[in-house]
Amino acid sequence: MKLLLIEDEPKTLQSVKQGLEENGYEVDIAYDGLIGRQLAKNNTYQLIISDIIIPGINGIELCREIRSWGDETPILMLTALGTTDDKVTGLDAGADDYLVKPFEFKELLARVRALTKRGTTVSHTAQVLRFADLEVSLDAKTVHRSGNKINLTAREFNLLVYLIRNQGRVISKVEIAEQVWDIGFDTGTNVIEVYVNYLRKKIDKDYPVKLIHTQFGMGYVLKIE
Repeated sequence: MKLLLIEDEPKTLQSVKQGLEENGYEVDIAYDGLIGRQLAKNNTYQLIISDIIIPGINGIELCREIRSWGDETPILMLTALGTTDDKVTGLDAGADDYLVKPFEFKELLARVRALTKRGTTVSHTAQVLRFADLEVSLDAKTVHRSGNKINLTAREFNLLVYLIRNQGRVISKVEIAEQVWDIGFDTGTNVIEVYVNYLRKKIDKDYPVKLIHTQFGMGYVLKIE
């Protein structure tokens, strides 16, 4: 399984590369975003691991570029910036997961295994999910409420699909992190709340009947009260 590692700190790059290779992965390396971009464009990888602060172009811009090509290779961002806003910026750029430095290698390895496993899963589902006046096309990746189109980001879309498929059931933040986005839940961040609020503003704000509800201390539920 072939991975791309983009990191400008030599010690971090070499230790991560060695650890991944000892666990059976083939690793290409890049010391800056420009070389990383060239390698990503010319090769097929099962996962791209990139630091955010790197020379050339930063990891956020690189992630946006890769997604603009239509490349859906899973991307794991490494960052020393641990605030909620920083994490949301990375996720909105198209990253699949983030890991805050410093980190234990075993945690990195767990993220790598989860993301590469997900990247090999292919779904051929083509269907429409409905709840109340909400309609979600899994094939076209479109959302309508009362006939009005609602534009969602990929993460908001995935969250909405999970809520619909589990309608009436309270879903915890831990479950959302692990089942919707395949990331470990970080108790020190409010990223989940941020995305639920993004989704609520788009789905519920302009409609008299609210669908997304908070069960305080427990999680979120899609229902009609």
